[in-house]
Amino acid sequence: MCGICGIVFDDPGREIDISILKKINRTMIHRGPDDEGYYLGKGCGLAMRRLSIIDLEGGHQPFSSEDGGIVSICNGELYNFRDIRSELLAGGHLLKSRSDAEVLPHLYERDGAGLVHHLKGMFALAVWDDKEKTLILARDRMGQKPLYYLYHDGALLFASELKALLEYPGFHPALNKKALAKYFAYEYVPAPDSIFEGISKLEPGHLLHFKAGKISVRRYWDLPVGEELNIGESEARDRFMALFDQSVQRRLIGDVPLGVFLSGGLDSSSVVAMIARHREAKEIKTFSIAFSEKSFDESSHARSVARHFGTDHREEVLSPENLIALFPEVTALLDEPLGDASIIPTYALSRFTKKYVTIALGGDGADELFAGYPTFQAERFANYYRKIPRLIRNGVIERFISNLPTSDENISLDFKIKQFIKGAGREDISRHATWMGSFSEEELKKLLSFNPSHGLYEDTARHFKNSMLASKGNRVLYSYKKLYLADDILTKLDRASMWNSLEARAPFMDHELVEFVFRLPYTFKLRGMTMKYLLKKSFEEILPKGIARRSKKGFGIPLAKWIKGPIREMTCDLLASEKIAREGFLNPEYVSEILDRHLSGKEDNRKKLWTLIIFEKWLENWGARVFTRPE
Repeated sequence: MCGICGIVFDDPGREIDISILKKINRTMIHRGPDDEGYYLGKGCGLAMRRLSIIDLEGGHQPFSSEDGGIVSICNGELYNFRDIRSELLAGGHLLKSRSDAEVLPHLYERDGAGLVHHLKGMFALAVWDDKEKTLILARDRMGQKPLYYLYHDGALLFASELKALLEYPGFHPALNKKALAKYFAYEYVPAPDSIFEGISKLEPGHLLHFKAGKISVRRYWDLPVGEELNIGESEARDRFMALFDQSVQRRLIGDVPLGVFLSGGLDSSSVVAMIARHREAKEIKTFSIAFSEKSFDESSHARSVARHFGTDHREEVLSPENLIALFPEVTALLDEPLGDASIIPTYALSRFTKKYVTIALGGDGADELFAGYPTFQAERFANYYRKIPRLIRNGVIERFISNLPTSDENISLDFKIKQFIKGAGREDISRHATWMGSFSEEELKKLLSFNPSHGLYEDTARHFKNSMLASKGNRVLYSYKKLYLADDILTKLDRASMWNSLEARAPFMDHELVEFVFRLPYTFKLRGMTMKYLLKKSFEEILPKGIARRSKKGFGIPLAKWIKGPIREMTCDLLASEKIAREGFLNPEYVSEILDRHLSGKEDNRKKLWTLIIFEKWLENWGARVFTRPE
């Protein structure tokens, strides 16, 4: 696990300034506190920060081919590197270490850019071909490892984090207003956009080729197309369990201590159950966070699972004061707005876990595989709801629902009903973006001081259209995997863990497992109103009673209460009308209305207010980059 970056000039004779490369690289020291490495060639400079996981002594990067003509750097883990290494050795290649990343320059020698098809893991990588003066960048299939790039003044720059690119002399970024509108809609900025004009994210499963000033980006992997598998439940369960077991085993490699994030929910408990097949109970270290706010706390379920499997379990109890104290620290590290409030407890869990281990497995990605969000149930209700005459919907039902009393509890009934109504009337896939996000298209017109451009939901529509899966349900899941999973869930996990120099691994994201599950009929995911049907059936006899059938709680924090209480003063300061007007991006009157209605208890605006708070903190931390221009 590392942070990587590089500079490649159009002019191959142009010299790389090592001081600039070091400055860019050292913004990511948290991603790799153990080591750093550099390559300086004609027109190309590569750099990396290393978190040592495999071959602690011999894994120094960059790696090169025998003649030094091919050089590579990699962030992540290649779980099948031993098989690739054996093939390369048999083919006459000379490899000197036990590091997974050393296979890359030799694999490129053999297969060129086609090397990506052989890799099983999570990665963002760069390969420099000095003879051809060609750079290849690639990102793993699911998007577990980030990669940003920028073309500026005759140079292609890339890095694992956006803020690293801001260190390049002469680059003065401007706010990307289209991306800002999308942030307030989705609560994240969908790839390939970033919050800054000119900086792009390489999308998951994509490869970038750069030579002589020309950039080309292409997709090298996608989910399978065609007919769904025609198999019974028993065979589907057996094949899923075999693939999941294989995925977990792959993610147990490493030369450092390993543990598991355990919430007590179905997903993380399933990971623990699989590890228990291969390791003694006392060797399995599990970690959880407990909340003093009971409607958000799952710690009793985590303890139940830990007792059932006999794991070495550790738990940290966090009060509201503990979590609130983390807010300035977390927001200061966000170089792009991310409105998912669970980043704070995820950061706290990562910090706690890092005290004991360097690798942590978790259950991320299962919801996007098996339709684990209430929005998938809501889709079925929406089909019936839209059959009700609009006059009755708007004039009676929605007016009644808008007057329901608000609750500050986690995922309260009134919150779910009001969020359902907000998106149910939409005719297309954008209803899911509306349900999951903060501001609707209509609300954005009132919020933004500029006119949001057409195409607010173009990313959702693009992915839904590009999917060649047979059923509508699986196509919806495809769009979740491409957007919400990659740009919210996995981004949050990467940032929260890497800020603490902890490697997080997600067994549900093994691409062979994902390919199989997406070929299953949608009824294996959502059957009736039962979400995660196949996953529940697979583990209900293995996990403690009741764990597989528990209602989804999520890893939330009591935002609605906090905004009225301990962070009220901070919220009011951040969203003060004079300040909002001075910045010029938002409508201060509408922002005040949102805040006032929440504080008075008339509306539960926790999601809207949190995205506003995060943007304002981001602007506070990074605004000078947006507004500063050369004289």
